[in-house]
Amino acid sequence: MRVILLSLSALLGLGLVSTAAQSRQPTYANPVLDADFPDPTVILAPDGLYYAYATQTQRGGHWINIQLARSADLVHWQQLGDALWTKPAWASKTQDFWAPHVSREGSRYVLYYAAKPDAALSDDKQGMCLGVATAKAPAGPFNDAGHPLLCGPGFVDIDPMELDDPAAGKRLLYWGSGFEPIKVQALARDGLSFARGSSPKDLVAPAPVKGAFPVLVEGAWVIRHGGWYYLFYSGDNCCGPKANYAVMVARSRSAEGPFETLEQATGKPHSIILEKRGHWIAPGHNSIITDAAGHDWIVYHAVDTRHPREKPADEPNTRRVMLIDRIFWKNGWPSIDGPSDARLAAPIVKGRR
Repeated sequence: MRVILLSLSALLGLGLVSTAAQSRQPTYANPVLDADFPDPTVILAPDGLYYAYATQTQRGGHWINIQLARSADLVHWQQLGDALWTKPAWASKTQDFWAPHVSREGSRYVLYYAAKPDAALSDDKQGMCLGVATAKAPAGPFNDAGHPLLCGPGFVDIDPMELDDPAAGKRLLYWGSGFEPIKVQALARDGLSFARGSSPKDLVAPAPVKGAFPVLVEGAWVIRHGGWYYLFYSGDNCCGPKANYAVMVARSRSAEGPFETLEQATGKPHSIILEKRGHWIAPGHNSIITDAAGHDWIVYHAVDTRHPREKPADEPNTRRVMLIDRIFWKNGWPSIDGPSDARLAAPIVKGRR
């Protein structure tokens, strides 16, 4: 009997140790940045910190062109201000700076973004342009190259994302798309222009039936996983009274396509992997980051219906805050149990395995 009691005591002790260990495991709850921070892109810098960049916003009565935040763990974020302190000469009089993407190229950082050009560059059919800027540090300041990378009508030329594809030995830029397909084109080696002789290729398009979901596609993010390239993209209305955003996915054996959507590949009724849930609506325009344990995390914005405006005069569903959720891989496709609202295990960062 004494042996049994000792064994039971030992088991209980182990249970207490296990419970204590679990209680020390870091957790998080969405949102991880409870402020207007649309279209977030996140990178891990050599200093061991994560840097997030986002579409413009007003703070304290002043415009921030490209928002910047920093974190040691992807959960607790410090807002740093403006990554693009000085507007480019070609967009010095306008205030539309959208959807940044930052890549590290050796000791240099390259910022791609969309902006509305000044009237001197514009005509009746010209809308947004893609811009490119560089900096010596992830916090900037970024200095524009001096001219747009590409301009077009409406908001066709928006939402750039750069991928350095080692398999093909190419640097690629994805962008788009207004009501056109998302596109990809090879970049020059310095990333500041398109490769000579290259041309854009169409990848995924809006629904072919008028009025069907999605009426537009945008916000491309491409990763390589298990021998496939996965194109995450969003559509359709990001915000406002008719906000109806969601994240979709397609995949290909090549970074330049052709891409097959989840719907096409599996026969499912749609390609959505992240959509509204509870008080979270219009989730989308994501980036993806891999933690120190090799787990993939989607970083995205969504609207909290309990706080849908930054200011009382703003349209509803325009305050887009930053969320994260883990990506699980099932049968060759990503799966996301989100937008999450519970307290969950946090990403594993270096030195905290």
